[in-house]
Amino acid sequence: MATKTLGTNANNSLVALPYSPANLDADIATLQQMIFDDQVESRSGVQRIYPGAFVKQGQLYIPNRGYLTPLVGDYIAVDVATGWPILVSGYAAANGPYTHT
Repeated sequence: MATKTLGTNANNSLVALPYSPANLDADIATLQQMIFDDQVESRSGVQRIYPGAFVKQGQLYIPNRGYLTPLVGDYIAVDVATGWPILVSGYAAANGPYTHT
């Protein structure tokens, strides 16, 4: 098996928030409402929000996979088409091929 490349189809297909304990509750809630359980959708064809997938205290739950702990400056992004959460390190966001506003 060979490695592959991965990118998005458009530069606006992810909604992201740089993580900080000082993030506003409304910003946290926006991401919380966007994260879906992909296993429920694959079985039923219906997207279901995964409650508690992202909390202000610094826990990001990847549905059916486990928890990640974002550090200050890391970006938590959600694919708007599928509701899939993505964690990008702050270093990668600042120095990699990422565009963010």
